[in-house]
Amino acid sequence: MDIVSKNCSLVTEIFLLGFQNLQNSRIFFFLLLLVIYCLTLCGNLLIILVVSYSRSLHAPMFFFLTQLSFSDILLTTTIVPNMLRVLLHEGSFVSFVGCLAQYYVFVASEALECFLLTVMSYDRYQAICHPLHYTMVISIPFCIKTVLLFWLMIFCVILMFSVTMGQYQFCGPNVIDHFFCDLDPILELSCSDTSIVKLESMILVIPIVLCPFTVIIVSYVYIIFTILKIPSVTGRQKTFSTCSSHLAVVSVYYGAIICMYLFPNTERVKKILSLFYTVLTPLLNPIIYSLNNRDIKEAYRKLKSKMSSGLPMGFLKD
Repeated sequence: MDIVSKNCSLVTEIFLLGFQNLQNSRIFFFLLLLVIYCLTLCGNLLIILVVSYSRSLHAPMFFFLTQLSFSDILLTTTIVPNMLRVLLHEGSFVSFVGCLAQYYVFVASEALECFLLTVMSYDRYQAICHPLHYTMVISIPFCIKTVLLFWLMIFCVILMFSVTMGQYQFCGPNVIDHFFCDLDPILELSCSDTSIVKLESMILVIPIVLCPFTVIIVSYVYIIFTILKIPSVTGRQKTFSTCSSHLAVVSVYYGAIICMYLFPNTERVKKILSLFYTVLTPLLNPIIYSLNNRDIKEAYRKLKSKMSSGLPMGFLKD
């Protein structure tokens, strides 16, 4: 199939252009992304391991942190391996079904991250603004039910997109100037009227992005006012430190999304921003939480000590 010709045949394969004009630095960029991917997997898996085997970290906030790490692993594993193949071969074919599957998993991981950051901000709001009622409102059963609800909502979103996209015909050209399958490049391949799915995506931005972001902003407004009422500077600093990691992650994540989707950008800038929140953000999350959270650092030291002593994994819970 000619990758640049327009015809009426249905698209069965898509050619991802990836990053062009990297002849002199392609290998270096490939190795850099490979190292970042490995560090991302190790960092997020380490957080899941530390939280799972440390009784002191069996708390709602750390439960949500493990889910955030799982979301980061899902996102980076969906995007990076195929991106490395595209980069190594200066472009690569992917099946159309595989392209859609990559987009659906991408949407699921991004939506899950938005929801998790929101409930984590609510957790911090309850812990700081209503500490006496915290254990009654935020509990492990509440956390599990909340995450299951998130996945149910994500399944409904993907099902909606699948039903709508299944009614379209895609007849080319079969070239996407990107390193992964995003919605707009996929829709450009369609020879059908895509106004319905575009409307759906605009509507779904409200419950998936705007509403969670609003909840986060409102939560931190109340948190800041509560912190300012604390008389001692030490007390204010200690209280703020409990939510500084989460606030940093929220700033990085939503900052990249806002720059990506709310401001006009060239295709090159869009690729750079997409690279930031699909590759760098999953790497930064475990680093931010590991550096700023004393409990995680202490649990990691104990885990490392007990593993080096050769004790069975079951002993790590003690």
